[in-house]
Amino acid sequence: MEDSSNSGDDRKNTRFYHPYQDLHVPITKLYELPTAPEHLFFEEAARPHRSWGENLQYYTGIGYLSGALLGGARGSIQGLRAAEPGDSVKLRLNRVLNSGGQLGRRAGNSLGILGLIFAGLESGVIHLRGTDDVLNSIVAGLGTGALYKAASGPRSAAIAGAIGGIAAAAAVAGKQAVKRYVPI
Repeated sequence: MEDSSNSGDDRKNTRFYHPYQDLHVPITKLYELPTAPEHLFFEEAARPHRSWGENLQYYTGIGYLSGALLGGARGSIQGLRAAEPGDSVKLRLNRVLNSGGQLGRRAGNSLGILGLIFAGLESGVIHLRGTDDVLNSIVAGLGTGALYKAASGPRSAAIAGAIGGIAAAAAVAGKQAVKRYVPI
């Protein structure tokens, strides 16, 4: 075995391994990524917004993911609270996983459907009006709430539509505030 008393002297005589030292390649230039978005076709670069398919995937995915995470967290907390004093660790873990999975799946599907309806309505309103502005999102929020609760009756649909419109307006206002006041 080597004596560990002079290991400090060995560190002074060695150097760090650098796998690219003999290639003579400017390694700092090798991984520079562009700052502007890259588009395959010129028509894509001329559009100021995402396409309807991109919006559909984005809103549905964000809705499902956030719903699954929030519902899973809420279900896990409910599973922890429902534990009885005589339960074993396996039984408690099973209860937490079952309730977290059940509520996460339910909330994820609900918010994913809301994102799907919102993306479709927003793209339709953009196509019909021919402009992409704040009003499109608010109208899509109104329609999303109304369509989501349409089976519960006209009163529930009207209330849900109002809530959806207010939520969309708040989201748009929050996005504008972040763009204006948060330096990124």
